[in-house]
Amino acid sequence: MTNSDIADLFKLYADLSELHGANPFKTKQFTNAFFRIDKMLTALENLTIPELEKIEGIGKGIAAKIDEINRTESFAELNEIIANTPEGVLQMMKIKGIGPKKIAIIWKELEIEEIGELLYACKENRLAQAKGFGLKTQQNVINQIEFMYASANKFHYSKVENIALQLGEILKHFISVKRVSISGDLRRKIEIIDTIEFVVSTESTNDLLNEISKNNQFTEIESLNETIDGKFEHIPIKLLLCSDEKFIWNLFENTATKSHLELLDLNRINRNLKSEIEIYQSIDLPFIEPELREGLNEVELAKNNKLPVLIEYADLKGALHNHSTWSDGLNTIAEMAKACQKMGYSYFGIADHSKAAFYANGLSEEHILLQHDEIDKLNIANPNFTIFKGIECDILYNGQLDYSDDVLSSFDYVVASVHSILKMNEEKAMSRLISAIENPYTTILGHPTGRLLLLREGYPINHFKIIDACAANKVAIEINANPYRLDLDWRYIDYALNKGVKLCINPDAHSIEGLKDMYYGTLIARKGGLTKENCLNAYSATELKNYFQTQKLF
Repeated sequence: MTNSDIADLFKLYADLSELHGANPFKTKQFTNAFFRIDKMLTALENLTIPELEKIEGIGKGIAAKIDEINRTESFAELNEIIANTPEGVLQMMKIKGIGPKKIAIIWKELEIEEIGELLYACKENRLAQAKGFGLKTQQNVINQIEFMYASANKFHYSKVENIALQLGEILKHFISVKRVSISGDLRRKIEIIDTIEFVVSTESTNDLLNEISKNNQFTEIESLNETIDGKFEHIPIKLLLCSDEKFIWNLFENTATKSHLELLDLNRINRNLKSEIEIYQSIDLPFIEPELREGLNEVELAKNNKLPVLIEYADLKGALHNHSTWSDGLNTIAEMAKACQKMGYSYFGIADHSKAAFYANGLSEEHILLQHDEIDKLNIANPNFTIFKGIECDILYNGQLDYSDDVLSSFDYVVASVHSILKMNEEKAMSRLISAIENPYTTILGHPTGRLLLLREGYPINHFKIIDACAANKVAIEINANPYRLDLDWRYIDYALNKGVKLCINPDAHSIEGLKDMYYGTLIARKGGLTKENCLNAYSATELKNYFQTQKLF
């Protein structure tokens, strides 16, 4: 163990001691030992306890700990305090800019034990509202955590898309490039991306490599077997090179999954066709959108002329799951509604947190009355735009909703979601969700699994039984459009549609900026085969009013 290694262990112990509220004198003792040892020129690794005790600034207690570290690479007290600290909290200790005192607030007061939950709390502006924090610290935490996850080479689609478009523009203007297109997972709109893939037609790999070498946004470039691998803006990339005559074929082949290709009679296809439409026509199939080329049931649907007309972003008429300054949002209801109007929407639904979500300033019954009064006044002032009165109501541990029936009946609609005690087995999670689904006031089931992509696995559920329960109780299911959620998972959309369940693309927006996540929700909805006819917020304001009224009578 080097002096630096030993010092780091003392620093970790000091920080964890402060986190757990230990004796400040003891914490200071180990902090001082960290500073002294880190600067010592004498190597401590092979010294005996008597030799260590002779060094200025090292007493008997610290000497004994150094000896133990030299023998075991740790010491008992450190092992004990690590064992009593959740793994996610230990990871938080690596975030620069927040020390043990702030992490103690995150852990003990905000009840956040996983780094993924912390990132999402930042995205909901909850950290900024905690004592001793603020927007600047919150943004620093976001940046630090995203950097940590980026280093693992897995990225949310939303993180990668703009970088890929930027890369495409650069490649398009290279003299050596004739045509270029995004392919692979990114073109199929997969929610998690590890590599940006492009198909590139070029007559000279060397010329392309020379052009790439002149752009410092490219790093770690290697060329092998008609591909160029490397990184662009620190994201792994793969360029699949081909002649211009084979461009369409390569784009088709490298977009689809292997499973999709296995369902097609590839031997019948002329590999010099000029479009992907012609490729599918040559095997007597209509064009299959890139998002659907997963090898599931899309080829069978195509053979029977039953491919869905996928929903478009322009089909959306409003957003129904949003938060305001009444709970944990950054903008007022009026500001959020105005932003929706500018986006071309005809309505906006407010669904602030219910009272059990105390960490998010959940609404008391008194605040609900005041909020509804504000909404009434805003609707009178702007008769051409509708603000619906909704609530994101916590599903309590026993499966009940967070308000009495009298309070729930005052809303136009209720989004029922789980936010607390997420560590459940499947039996408990199913019981909790189905109880909420069977509540006559539940309109929409919010983010069904509570997952945070790359950050936190959702609680285990049987998706099919949940969808069956929603079908039986006329409850719609949310596709949470936040790119960290995208929950309901797109893989279950087809089953929901076959069961007659309506879906709703919701941004879960906590700011005006968050409303833009409707775009990502639409992409993932398309991937699952959603049509505008089956999307709740593709309804007009009048149609939606009638739907809500019908639900209340059900």
